[in-house]
Amino acid sequence: MFRRLWLVSAVALLPTGAALAADIPVAEPAATVAVPSFTWSGAYVGAQLGYDWMDADNRARGFSPGSKPDGLAVGGFAGLNYQLDGSPLVLGVEADLNYSHARGGATTRAFTGAPDTKIRNAFDWTGAVRGRVGYAFDRFMVYGAAGVAFADHEVKAKGAVGGSDDNIAVGWTIGGGVETALTDNITARVEYRYSDFGTDSFSVANTRVKSDVTDNRVMLGLGYKFSTGW
Repeated sequence: MFRRLWLVSAVALLPTGAALAADIPVAEPAATVAVPSFTWSGAYVGAQLGYDWMDADNRARGFSPGSKPDGLAVGGFAGLNYQLDGSPLVLGVEADLNYSHARGGATTRAFTGAPDTKIRNAFDWTGAVRGRVGYAFDRFMVYGAAGVAFADHEVKAKGAVGGSDDNIAVGWTIGGGVETALTDNITARVEYRYSDFGTDSFSVANTRVKSDVTDNRVMLGLGYKFSTGW
């Protein structure tokens, strides 16, 4: 009799036990939150400081006083980058304008026994518009750049004859550098640039002077990259 009562009680409790088991909460796996990776896409502005060393090949009738202007350069830059989706390739365009203190002169004379004349080459400002191609390693990027360069070039004579003339020299430039993102918005970079401003003609003290100038430059830059939703 007791065995029959135990079986009846057990059978009666079965639905209740199943219901209690159904009410026990089951832990679901936590959702994975995707952490967005850094992108170089976006507009940016910055300031830069560096050093120019140039080679000026001056030619006039009877003499050829070459000079090697050099000096500090300081200025600013602005540009726009686009990093291809899912790719380390970064494409961009950039313009910069700099004050230059590159100066250099050479002493010459038209013929033996003639008084000395000093020819000086000076650059007050330089600039460029360049295309950039970079390869990004997350927050670090190596890049190359090339485009059009321009400069305010003055040729001045002092001594036996005096006078000056200036032109806007236009040429080409090529270079490269490395850049790193210190934060999501602050970047730092260092780059080398070579520019060839071609040959320009100047009228100095009633004498025609042709000057062919090339420029080597190393620049350090600090930039601000605007946030983007690209």
